[in-house]
Amino acid sequence: MSGTALPGSAAPMPGSQRSDSPAPDYSVPALDKALDILELLAARSGGLSQAAIAEAVGRSVSQVFRVLQTLEGRGYLVREERSGLYRLSMQLFTLAHRQEPLRGLETAALPAMRAFADEVRQSCNLGVLSAGRVLVLAQVESPANFGFRVRVGSEFPLEGTATGAVLAAFGEESVTEPWLSGLSRGARDRVDRVRLRGFERADDSLQPGITDIVFPVFGRGGSAVAALTVPYVSTSFSAARTHQVEARARAAAETISGALGH
Repeated sequence: MSGTALPGSAAPMPGSQRSDSPAPDYSVPALDKALDILELLAARSGGLSQAAIAEAVGRSVSQVFRVLQTLEGRGYLVREERSGLYRLSMQLFTLAHRQEPLRGLETAALPAMRAFADEVRQSCNLGVLSAGRVLVLAQVESPANFGFRVRVGSEFPLEGTATGAVLAAFGEESVTEPWLSGLSRGARDRVDRVRLRGFERADDSLQPGITDIVFPVFGRGGSAVAALTVPYVSTSFSAARTHQVEARARAAAETISGALGH
């Protein structure tokens, strides 16, 4: 058989692929390694050694060495001087903050949060839904000598937290529904109760002695885009009681919602 195309048939173009050929592989091995490492460290509370990282991502120590050096040089990883362990820096969180929606939300929220903290002398933080978890976007500390601080960038489960229940109850349905379906029956019942009540007040499931008071922050579309949480610390030195904190937190959440166009 000759290689000449038959009359009426189309000759194959140079570089063209048959329909039954395997799809081209456009992966970038070095990038895959870097993402594997970032995702690994994001899921760990502490640091990991170079050898532990290599083992966890299924690579050799020499394969991850240059990737670790690059990520450290670009500020995405921090290597502890004494232990030599690698951990994530805040660089990824800083990148996320450059997104216009998050910058706008933080800008709108901080003045009202500062006014609230100054008035009732309690800390407060702003949480958003991020990949099915609660991400702390902003935090204002109490001006008093005591208070409860939550680190900006911290993540908490959606289920079992007051902030998560409020975000699930009032968030945009298309965003919350995939995560709601994975909650337990008890957690879904809690979301329903929060929706009827309009806010949540409950003992913190992770920190004894803290009462979480949480109000939704609504965006222009009418769904909650964030939740204002007050980790209320009740002591004999507290300047405001629970009902007063609730009233001021509600007002602060409404002020932030108004600034967002709600």
